[in-house]
Amino acid sequence: MTKNNVMDFKKNIEPHYDSRDLLCFENRPNDFLEILKDIVKKHPDRVALCFQEQYISYKKLDELSDSFAGGLLKSGLIEKNILVINLANSIEFVVALFASFKIGLIAMPVGHRHKKQELISLYNDAGVHAVIFDKETEKEQPLSKDSNSILFITTQAEPQTDCLKFNELLEKGVEEKITLKKIEEEEPAILLYTSGTTGRPKGAILTHLGLVHSFLHFQMELALKDGECTILAVPASHVTGLVAQILTIIGCAGKIVIMEHFEVKEFAILAKKHGLTYSILVPAMYALLLHRNALIAEDLKSWRIGAFGGAPMPDAVRKELASKLPFLSLNNAYGATETTSPTTIIPINCNDQGDSVGLVVACGEIKIVNENNEEINQGETGELWIKGPMVIPGYWKNEKATKSSFEDGYWKSGDIASQDKNGFIRIHDRKKDMINRGGYKIFSAEIENLMMLMDEVQEAALVPYPCPILGERSHAFIFTSSASLEPNEIRLQLLEKVADYKVPDKITITNKPLPRNVNGKITKAPLRERAHKGL
Repeated sequence: MTKNNVMDFKKNIEPHYDSRDLLCFENRPNDFLEILKDIVKKHPDRVALCFQEQYISYKKLDELSDSFAGGLLKSGLIEKNILVINLANSIEFVVALFASFKIGLIAMPVGHRHKKQELISLYNDAGVHAVIFDKETEKEQPLSKDSNSILFITTQAEPQTDCLKFNELLEKGVEEKITLKKIEEEEPAILLYTSGTTGRPKGAILTHLGLVHSFLHFQMELALKDGECTILAVPASHVTGLVAQILTIIGCAGKIVIMEHFEVKEFAILAKKHGLTYSILVPAMYALLLHRNALIAEDLKSWRIGAFGGAPMPDAVRKELASKLPFLSLNNAYGATETTSPTTIIPINCNDQGDSVGLVVACGEIKIVNENNEEINQGETGELWIKGPMVIPGYWKNEKATKSSFEDGYWKSGDIASQDKNGFIRIHDRKKDMINRGGYKIFSAEIENLMMLMDEVQEAALVPYPCPILGERSHAFIFTSSASLEPNEIRLQLLEKVADYKVPDKITITNKPLPRNVNGKITKAPLRERAHKGL
């Protein structure tokens, strides 16, 4: 968005989602199609996307997404159908995203590392109508007679299965007239699934209202300029890659350099070649860049903003980055899928905030509550509740989860936090039982439940242990009376059902029951201690 300076935006209280009075930017774009059309008009030839040696201008992106949208219409999709985007980072991902906006589909990005059993569960829960996939995700697609109601589309020129081809749909859609209707900003735009503490996935409903406000928050707090350049190295299917990079950089009429997968040497080469200005990575990626001596200050003078999230930045990494790249502002951005990305951000060039995750974004509201849901005093710790136009209205077809996760318009984050006298937020612990492995979230309950389904497993618990590169790794403790059960057997069974990053890094098998409290519940504190001692 180039026509307004976000710093000039006034804020008003507006009613949204039936019962929430939310602080919103008054003079805001309605949606990202409005933003894209404005950029195409002003900067048609400016590069929007770059993948390897392929460059896509804003005009071309607009044309490609028009054509793909037309092809989807000709294939029978209608407004409010769900389009799964099960692709690695690619130009096709962005085209499919904007095509879905143009014809009122709900885009549902899904991580490319999911296994077939996970995909079946997600597809069934959402009630999907079409899936676009690539070579990497083809083998995990539930392509069978049971999925006849789903339209499968591949980006491959020569697929192994009989399904529609992306390029053929582009050709079919060229002549199709796309009538852009007025988008209602409270309508679902994107469906992102996030696991809960029970292990059952929940579909977070991201609206146009939330997407626009999240972009404006990033632009304001990080002082993003017209024509920024980023390298998309985190998964586009995660809220960070999707909102903090793809939509935010398009909102700035900037250039997105796409990496299919993060690789240290390639990242450094691309940063120099394209003049990287803005990044948002998980701390593990910054640590790897340092570890492999990939950061040369002379090559990276354009790199002004180094945002991060998903895990704390180790002090040693922060100090080394400051030493090697003194012109780089490091900015923690804390949020969640349910908050459409940022809730708090360390302001630009705000130094020496230690372990803080920053200040609440302009249209955000928070409160920190005790066990009785009563707001506590400044400096005390409690559960962080979050409210604002960027917070989702609820979970897809899951009234029970929505009711339990929201109160008075606030989303209950499950994170234990405090706020100091200057307004800075600190996250102290997680109420939810989750492991953060290099930015990939592993919910212990999901893996424990799968291990408990194995015939010889009697008890199972998953706990984190620290890792200097990834932040955390996972350690499984398993009680069995079998003398033949081996860790590799457990890993192989899990790999058939879940993404590889969810498989425990370490597995300890014991013939003694796991520790339990007086109520009979497994206590993880002694297991965490054992995992730490085992380093």
